[in-house]
Amino acid sequence: MYVITMLVPVIDPVAIQIGPINIHWYGLSYGLGLLLGWIYISSKFILNHTADKFIGREMISNFLPWAIIGIIFGGRFGYVLIYDLSYFLENLDEIYKIWNGGMSFHGGLIGIIISTLIFSKKYKLNFLSLADLLAISAPIGIFFGRISNFINHELIGKPSDLPWSVIYPTGELISRHPSQIYEAILEGLVLFFILLVACKRYCILRTPGNASAIFLIFYGVFRIISEMYRLPDDQIGYIFGQVTIGMIISIPMMVLGIILVIADIFLGYGFLSKLIFIFKIV
Repeated sequence: MYVITMLVPVIDPVAIQIGPINIHWYGLSYGLGLLLGWIYISSKFILNHTADKFIGREMISNFLPWAIIGIIFGGRFGYVLIYDLSYFLENLDEIYKIWNGGMSFHGGLIGIIISTLIFSKKYKLNFLSLADLLAISAPIGIFFGRISNFINHELIGKPSDLPWSVIYPTGELISRHPSQIYEAILEGLVLFFILLVACKRYCILRTPGNASAIFLIFYGVFRIISEMYRLPDDQIGYIFGQVTIGMIISIPMMVLGIILVIADIFLGYGFLSKLIFIFKIV
């Protein structure tokens, strides 16, 4: 059987250079994800369906800097603490160089949860309503982030002989799963459209916590699936068997999502309650 593989080109990590200013693909992907996410949740369709009517376009614009700080600080320090603490303790000047890669999604999630909690308390907003807006827009940023990982040849996949396998320009002629593309599709595109359909058809934003629950559960599932085709970080390896750290720290996300589902069942009559009731009838 003949296998056609694609050789991934060597791409300069600097996407745009304006005089002495270098804009890296990593920064570009985060900026684009934040911009498109802000445009999306600031649309009339989304805001008209939000449970907390105090959350408007101006409030979202005010929250944007808080979101950026939460994502960047949480994502970077999450990576430092979880994935390569010993290296960064010996190379403290490398911690701030986020353009070289090294951002933890789970760390970024914790960071933005903290910033959302503080912002919600400061402006007396419903925390879950604001979190729901972040949940439906997060897949946009995740998509561009994973594409950036592919460009930077990070988080490479396991060896594969599938027709769409790729060869990274790392000096080894081994065809591999394009695991970053898998994640971009599952955690980005598929999850975005799941949430979009749920918003349009079931009006999930009208019940605080529903969108967050769907995001947490499906992201956890998709991340675990993607990790099956991705090599673990060299400095960590497998925790046991074929289980990676990414799989393990995705489980609490799913548990939290399930807790929100249970809370919806016993405390409200939102989309998730109705959906489970329909499944019982069927």
